[in-house]
Amino acid sequence: MPENVKGGCVCGGLRYSLSVDSADDVRTSLCHCSSCRKAFGTNFGLTSKASAASSLTDSRPLSCTLTHSKAPLQGFRYESGEPKSFKQDNGVIREFCGNCGAFICEYGEQAADKFRYIMWGTMDEPSKFPPKGEFFCKYRASWMPEIPDIFHKAEIKE
Repeated sequence: MPENVKGGCVCGGLRYSLSVDSADDVRTSLCHCSSCRKAFGTNFGLTSKASAASSLTDSRPLSCTLTHSKAPLQGFRYESGEPKSFKQDNGVIREFCGNCGAFICEYGEQAADKFRYIMWGTMDEPSKFPPKGEFFCKYRASWMPEIPDIFHKAEIKE
């Protein structure tokens, strides 16, 4: 059954909706790498991955449409205004609200036409998408316990 997920930034200036065939099409995971820890300002990043078959659309000021397809950048357009972005040295691009600074999504250069990682906390109903795994567990804070009943990888490509 199709899922329509809505979310946005703190100030409400950037809103999005994410359409997927089912909740199983969204993979939520924790990442303990140093890049995610710094970007999120906490001991892990929590993102939900939406595939190219999904559609991410905004519906308020500073809105954009991100329709993922197999062709590079096809379907990507901004409707009114646009989110700010930051590109790291490793090629990861992070998009955020230029007004309140809320971090909305990220993607790697090599996957720009394939998927987006949506920031879990920006979803209006994030509990629909519980974590399915953890990455870079070798960097997990020593005081943080392993989350039961999900996969755990020391590296991303383990």
